[in-house]
Formats: sequence, C-alpha cells, structure tokens
Amino acid sequence: MKTSASAPAPQKAHRIALLFNANKVYDREIIAGVGQYLLSTRVSWNLFLEEDFRCRLGGIERFDGDGIIADFDDPAVSEALADCRLPVVAVGSSFEESSHYPDNVPYIATDNVKLVSLAYTHLIGAGLRHFALFSLPLSNEHRWARQRELAFSRLREADGRTHEQIDAEIYRGLSTSAPTWNQAIEQLTQWLDALPKPVGIIAVTDARARQLLQACLIAGIPVPEDVAIIGIDNDPLTRTLTRIPLSSVIQGTEEMGRTAAHMLHQMLHGARFPGRRILVPPVGINVLDSTKHQPLASPYVARARHFIRQYACQGIRTEQVADYVGVSRSSLEEHFRRELGCTVHQEILRQKLDQAKALLVKRDLSSADVAVRCGFKSVQYLHAVFRRELGCTPREYQARESAREAV
Repeated sequence: MKTSASAPAPQKAHRIALLFNANKVYDREIIAGVGQYLLSTRVSWNLFLEEDFRCRLGGIERFDGDGIIADFDDPAVSEALADCRLPVVAVGSSFEESSHYPDNVPYIATDNVKLVSLAYTHLIGAGLRHFALFSLPLSNEHRWARQRELAFSRLREADGRTHEQIDAEIYRGLSTSAPTWNQAIEQLTQWLDALPKPVGIIAVTDARARQLLQACLIAGIPVPEDVAIIGIDNDPLTRTLTRIPLSSVIQGTEEMGRTAAHMLHQMLHGARFPGRRILVPPVGINVLDSTKHQPLASPYVARARHFIRQYACQGIRTEQVADYVGVSRSSLEEHFRRELGCTVHQEILRQKLDQAKALLVKRDLSSADVAVRCGFKSVQYLHAVFRRELGCTPREYQARESAREAV
C-alpha cells in the first residue's frame, strides 16, 4: 500500500517593516521592487507600512519584528535605527565620500553619477552646447541633491568650465511652499533669463523639472527650443500636470527594492553584510517633448511651436498662433515653410496626432475619448487622419504598438 508524501511544513512568516515616505514616486517604486521579489520567490513576509504611506518613527525601537528595509536618505531614519537590534538594509543615495555611508548596515544606492551623466549625455545628443542644473536648497534632507550637483560639476570641469562658471550654472532656488511660490517662480525666471540660449537644464527631480517648465511657460520661454528640460524619476503624476511632456531619467528603483529584499532575506537566515554597498545604475531615459531640441533660425517659429505644444489639442487655429507670435499669418506661414517645410496647420495637426498616438499606446481610452482629448472634431475625423498619415486605423496602430512592445 502506497503512502502519500507528507506536505511540506509551512514556511515561517517574517515580520518586516518598510520605512519609506511612499507618497514619493522614488519610495513607491522601491517598495514595488520589494513586492516583486516576494512574488517571484517563496518568501513569506508580513509587511508593516504606515496606512497613509508616511514614515513615522515614533516607537520604531519597540517594533516586534524580524527585519527592516529603510530609506536612509532621511537622516531621522538612519539616526533612529543606529542601535537597532534587528537586521536592517539601508536604501538611499550614492555618495562621493565613502565616509558618508553608514558603517554597520548594507546599503543599496542609486548611482547619482550615472543618473546625471546619462541626462547630460542626452542633452549633448540633442545638439545643445550650454548646460545648467536646477537643484534644491542646501539641507541635511537634500544630501542626495548635493551629490547630483557634484556629479554635474565634475562633468562641467571635464569640459573646461571654471568654478565661477559652474556656480552660475547651478541654481538651488527656494523650497516649494505656498507663501513663497510667486517669489520662487520670479527668481527662477531671472536665472533662466541670464543663461545663454539655447540651454539644456537637468533638474534633480521631476518635481523640480515641473517647476522649471512652469516658469518657462509663464515667462514665454520656448521649450525645448530655448530651454530643454530633463528631470529624474520618470514620475507619471508629474507628466499629467504639464502641458509639455517632460523627459526624465528612469532610476533603477525597482531593482534597488528587489536587491534590498534579497539581501534582507539572506540576513534573516544568518548572513551578515556590514558595510557592503551596491550601486544600482539608471534604467534609461523616457524621451519626451521637453528635450526634443531642434535648432531654429527663426525666433517666430520657435515661439509658435512653443504655443502649439501647449494648446494644439484645444482646437487652436493658425490665426491664434500668429496673434501669439505677433506677426501676420502670411509671414508666419513663410517662416514655417522655410524652417520646417510645412504649414502652421500641419504642425498643429502633427502635435495632435502625436498626442493621440501616446494615449492609444496606454490602452485605457476609447478612440472616441482620444478624439475628444486631442481636439479632433469627431472619431471619424481621427480615423481619417490616421489612415491618411499612418495608413492604419487608431485600433490597428494600437495593436501594432502592443505587438512591438511584446517582442
């Protein structure tokens, strides 16, 4: 008589605290990486995370758990865990000086040098010759921003820039707050006006890039013809809050989360990695309109395209573009033919079509919704434009792009 094999004993569930401010995209994606590790393995963890996603440290010393993964970019977190008896894996910024890393815990770091270098190389590839960096005010909480400043300074020094020139190229501005918002935009605009044009600017975060873009829109500075902007984080929320889509460096945050989880898993079974450091490079760049720089001889065309990028999907006409630029329609049409080989109307239509293509790729809107959002008179007109310009229907385009992504 055969006996059935005994079922494997259930694995012990470890209690793990994630100390992050998950209202920030950087922290959320690290947490997502931890989740991916759990899904791809047989690890059993019960995770503690504040319900409103903020990081509260009160009582953390009494946490009755088995391990902690924490954001050490927050000095309060690293201080609170200095004498922690539990296994801890730190996640945070890379540092130029090794003394800035904690000695007693393993540390998974985003590679700031490679983040800034990737953005800088991208701007060079866009044909730009002048560069600047929009940072954050000096503070202990912004040590990672200072590291990105240092990386930018090293790149500029390699290009032969003096310290005085580099100082003029780095701007920290004011902290974001309601009372100082107007003052912050005014001072930022003054810095922008003083920079040589065209200029490529790296913002240390997407939030900072959005503020930079708003200052350009308010001041009427053409983006990306006069100012090309690239952020860091690839934050989807930021992209929904800007009229001109922002290019951004994609950090390796999910890989950081997976690596941190794997390391803590080993530590829960006796491994120790005191002082070990792992630098995680960026994934790449999401290239959007804010860095698609095209040198133009005519300031009228640059100003017109800046206006079209913002309002093409709102049904603007050639006359409105000419009024904004301050020249006659016939004169503007002549500048467009000479510079771009197309009419103003064709440029408006191209912008609308590009936006429609981007929305279709997301696959969460119907063709009718896309037509409305992109300023087409009807879904039938959207279909007609797609057939004429791309030789397919919107749905065929969507299916083609989906198949391409799957390869």
